[in-house]
Amino acid sequence: MKKKAKFVVKHAKSSAALISLGIHAVLIVVAISFVAVTVITKDDLVFEAKPVNRPKMQLKKLQVPVNIKKKKTQKPKLRKRIVVQPKLNQSVPDIKMPEITGVKGGMGSAGDGLGGAGSLGFTMPEINIFGIKGKGEKIFLILDSTPYMMYDEMGGIPAYTIIKNELIRIVEELPPTALFNVAVYGRGTQTLFPDMVSANDANAAKVKEWLSPLNAVSKGMGDRDYGMQTLGPGGIKRDDDIRPGKFAQAPRPPGWWGHASLLAMQQQADTVFLLAGRWGNFTVITERGDSSHVKEWWDGPQGKKRKELQKKAAEMLKKENEERRKRGQPPRVLTGPSLLGAYFPNAPRPPGVEDERFSFKPEHFAAGYNELQVKNTRTVTPTKSGISRKKKASSSKFSFNVIHFVKKGEDSASNKDANFHKLVNLCNGEYKMIGGLDAVQSYVTSSSAE
Repeated sequence: MKKKAKFVVKHAKSSAALISLGIHAVLIVVAISFVAVTVITKDDLVFEAKPVNRPKMQLKKLQVPVNIKKKKTQKPKLRKRIVVQPKLNQSVPDIKMPEITGVKGGMGSAGDGLGGAGSLGFTMPEINIFGIKGKGEKIFLILDSTPYMMYDEMGGIPAYTIIKNELIRIVEELPPTALFNVAVYGRGTQTLFPDMVSANDANAAKVKEWLSPLNAVSKGMGDRDYGMQTLGPGGIKRDDDIRPGKFAQAPRPPGWWGHASLLAMQQQADTVFLLAGRWGNFTVITERGDSSHVKEWWDGPQGKKRKELQKKAAEMLKKENEERRKRGQPPRVLTGPSLLGAYFPNAPRPPGVEDERFSFKPEHFAAGYNELQVKNTRTVTPTKSGISRKKKASSSKFSFNVIHFVKKGEDSASNKDANFHKLVNLCNGEYKMIGGLDAVQSYVTSSSAE
């Protein structure tokens, strides 16, 4: 026991120190744990911004002044048929960019719209007039207004009205990119425009205003209310001396359709349509023959009889037209030798004079056309024109087409005019013969059904 007590006493200070150290160790661990827990579990600081009232601005739409011109759109016109329409060439071996064609003076140098300017050449309108098709960018239309076109056997004034209206329709259906002009011949030659103009609505309206009164049927129509004097406002009398080649031998510019066709070539037309009644008499007297016997004949009994019959024929025509007016019909047109032949076909005829004459033939016209085309070439790239079912051995860069109006019963292949037929063959064109009112109406009716 004593030894035990001594041991405890001896080591009492050491045990107290150990106990103190243990207690301090435990307290340190507890303190560290408290600090660690406190640090780890401490919430993050949150900063709150004070609200600031700022003025709000309303957003405005950006407005930029833009000058927008509304294009005038026309209501579509109802037509019985649409024949003229631009078509794209679908079978072209080589694809090339079209060349820009034009005429002297640049864009808008003459007339309304494009004026005397050339078309852009992207498409060429296809035209169908009484069964003849043509294609071109510069189209020249020639209309016969001579009394012969209005003879009863030709269909009279009613047939002429249809022909004239077809011409107006063709112009109205041309695209504005095409250039055109219209000529009328009878006693002299007139063109509506001084040169080719754009086929826009304004120029098409001028054509209608100019042609509509021509040989039009009206109530109480007089015996002489026909011919070029009945044309509407506009038109230019053409007496241009443009005689090429052989035509220079003529004492004055050739009349009838010949002068109008030369004007077409001067204006660089690539497609020409001639609506005519007959070839005409293109001659130049080179040497006068003896005409004394003609004067003696007119002073003799035969001549006196013919003069009497001429007066009677005029009286008979006047009476017939009075009866027509009562029935509301247009007058009968008869002039010159045809007047006497209609009522007195067996009347005596005067003798002829043996003059030396030079007659113009189709080859003279074809050569003259080519000469004028070359002479008056502007900044034009020739385009192939005319639609033909057969190839023609011609170097012409234009198409000359003829619609030949004849008397009823004469519209057969055997009666075709040799001069017209040869001319169109020389000039890449087509020829069509139409006889009488029924034939004229049938072409318009059949085309309307297409």
